[in-house]
Amino acid sequence: MTRHEPVLLAETLEFLRQGPGLYLDATLGDAGHAEALLDSEPGARLLGCDRDPHAIESSRTRLLRFGDRVMLSPAAFHDLPEVHRAQGGEPLTGALFDLGLSSRQIDDGSRGMSFMTEAPLDLRMDTTSDRPAWEALRDTDVATLAGVLREHGDLQDAGRLARTIVAAAQEGRLSTTRDLAALVDRASGGHAHPRRQAQVFQALRIWINGEADDLEAALAWLPSAMKAGGVVVTIAYHSGEDRRIKRAVRGERAAVTKRHPALPLPEVAPLWEPLHRGVLTPTEQEVARNRRARSARLRAFRRTGS
Repeated sequence: MTRHEPVLLAETLEFLRQGPGLYLDATLGDAGHAEALLDSEPGARLLGCDRDPHAIESSRTRLLRFGDRVMLSPAAFHDLPEVHRAQGGEPLTGALFDLGLSSRQIDDGSRGMSFMTEAPLDLRMDTTSDRPAWEALRDTDVATLAGVLREHGDLQDAGRLARTIVAAAQEGRLSTTRDLAALVDRASGGHAHPRRQAQVFQALRIWINGEADDLEAALAWLPSAMKAGGVVVTIAYHSGEDRRIKRAVRGERAAVTKRHPALPLPEVAPLWEPLHRGVLTPTEQEVARNRRARSARLRAFRRTGS
């Protein structure tokens, strides 16, 4: 199985390395960024988290040589405050959020993450929790799904596509990735462009895993977890994710989420200093080497205050 190539690695390390201290990798994946950070910053200690238990186990072997500099924990974003407290609550020197999927998750046909392979339509990051996509789609309604496709997939004809998907799911005709890909083809009047297929799968994955609400929860928590001068690096692959991050950097209060209404928002606007203008994107050379990097948007920002 292909090992995930870390995206924007040089740019990430340039901003993230801030000397000795505790660093959070909230989306550990295959630990490419984490390994490079620990190699290049001898005083760094790592709290590595991922909601995918398989990622934790594979990364444990890769990071074994760093010994007690590494602490790993299976955790979704909304679990981060509890995990951080359990490890002593030391203010973070740096934090990385590399959103989206790893190559391992995409290439593992059993996960149902890709329209390129035949597999059960699952889409869960953690297959031990919640419901697979085919089951959730059977029980949803057209208006809800249209909103999901519009918000998380930027799909203009979300209503028509949602009606097609819900009807198929309720009739028992939507259980595999190929079933969904074929529906998108038909709804597109023929053979859908791969980008359109990817947008549908992406939107459903974000919805199934509650990724948008989880990201809001993490962004609301981060100001209290970072030490003054600590740096956060985010890598987003979807405009909706990037908009949420941009709001947090600007100090705009997000709405209380339906998924995690009990998590408090900061009483005052979080104080972040952007470390560059706009977003940073991969070079042409990186995209040629790793096509999965093409939509990446990096932001880096520093916690101000004392």
